[in-house]
Amino acid sequence: MARPVDDVIRLCCQISAHHQIKVTVKNSTKGAMVAGGTAFVGGLLGGPAGIAVGGTVGGLLGSWLTSGQFKPLPQVLMELPPIQQKTLYDYVVAILGKLDWKDAAQLIALVMGNATLKQQVTAALLNYITKELKAEVCYQD
Repeated sequence: MARPVDDVIRLCCQISAHHQIKVTVKNSTKGAMVAGGTAFVGGLLGGPAGIAVGGTVGGLLGSWLTSGQFKPLPQVLMELPPIQQKTLYDYVVAILGKLDWKDAAQLIALVMGNATLKQQVTAALLNYITKELKAEVCYQD
């Protein structure tokens, strides 16, 4: 039986919504540009000492600008490009094994009704988020 990627993505969205998981994907390019730019300006204005001061200030500013931008995980999953959705699918299907389902609703019911399977899929999802997307995970209280 075919296992549509969309069914698995919907399952992951359901699990992440149930646990109220939020993530932030660090925008390292933006932070690096700020840090490098301020180090450059510091170097122009203050020479070698200015580079050190500009780099420090820019690093702190870049870190502040790119931190704390949490999004609900279901939103992040739905915005993933197809290749990344397929990678997530591969992570989860490795856990599901030979489990058969006819649609996303049935898959969600099967997994959510089995505490062990639900925990394993959640672990695979979090593993994917932290390793593949290099994202920080936060649980909403």
